[in-house]
Amino acid sequence: MNNTVFVHTARFISLVFLQVILFNNINFLGYINPYIYVMFIALFPVKNNRLIIIFLSFFLGLSIDVFSDTGGIHAAASVFIAYIRPVILKFSFGVIYEHQTIKFNTVEFGEKLTYLTILTFLHHFILFFLEMFNVSKIVFVLQKTLFSSIFTILLIVLATIIFSKKAK
Repeated sequence: MNNTVFVHTARFISLVFLQVILFNNINFLGYINPYIYVMFIALFPVKNNRLIIIFLSFFLGLSIDVFSDTGGIHAAASVFIAYIRPVILKFSFGVIYEHQTIKFNTVEFGEKLTYLTILTFLHHFILFFLEMFNVSKIVFVLQKTLFSSIFTILLIVLATIIFSKKAK
């Protein structure tokens, strides 16, 4: 128990640090802004209480908001995906989610990619829509969502490949 708490605490702190120091400074062509901290919400254990992930998601988004001076949009997007996460898990993994036996290191790559893609696109759409908060700029919001999501998904997949333990 203490080991998993330590791992998740270290993941939380390192993702906030990397997001604030490194990834917030990436703005390629005005469209690509990677938000790697979504990985914390995506990879949080399924068996834990739903309120815990919603609270931690709020705290994660609020931490990013405080350092980025963004007024709560990261917290709102993070809480939204934490709230909708069970629906996305059920859609992506099906019966495995029903029995609460998902281990992200052992599931098929296609299922994991589907899950990460849906979660990331929803997060980015909410984030950029709240950032613009203007329906007339919906095309710009969709462009930023598409390009930033693709780059974020690539970074998350790369990070999970590099830092994951091999399944036995």
